[in-house]
Amino acid sequence: MLRFTLNGQAVEVDVSDDTPLLWVIRDHFKLKGSKFGCGMGLCGACSMLVDGASTRTCVLPVKYVVDREVTTIEGLSNPELTSVVQQAWIDSSVPQCGYCQSGQIISATALLTSNPNPSDADIDNAMSGNICRCGTYPKIKNAIKQASKAIRVDETKPQAVQIFEPFLTTKEA
Repeated sequence: MLRFTLNGQAVEVDVSDDTPLLWVIRDHFKLKGSKFGCGMGLCGACSMLVDGASTRTCVLPVKYVVDREVTTIEGLSNPELTSVVQQAWIDSSVPQCGYCQSGQIISATALLTSNPNPSDADIDNAMSGNICRCGTYPKIKNAIKQASKAIRVDETKPQAVQIFEPFLTTKEA
């Protein structure tokens, strides 16, 4: 039995320890937000946060997350709250087909957690390897800049994503 924390909840699963984390999350926990893209860890569609770092999970055996924290795209918000990064994506009209967006948002969240005021070069570096076949890269960069500004507006609030309290904003009706 393998144990880890998934979206803030302690979980355990009985699978082969070399099963890729992506398939454990999708097949055993039925969280389908993270996608299978290339199967080689090159495109970013499968990205999840592992202890706060954007991680390609299609090639990561589940044994490497034992006793660690895993956050999927589903763990960044809930029906009442949207993360600042996700809201910036909406406001910037980033998605077209949407297939890569969970990985893009995960990588942007990891970036802003470690660097709430990234330069263009920081953004390019953090987002490299996240492939968007629709070519929405300028909109992605704009959304990251918008989210960066939003998290720095109130200096009394945490400046980094706290898992399960990630720059949450109330959705407006």
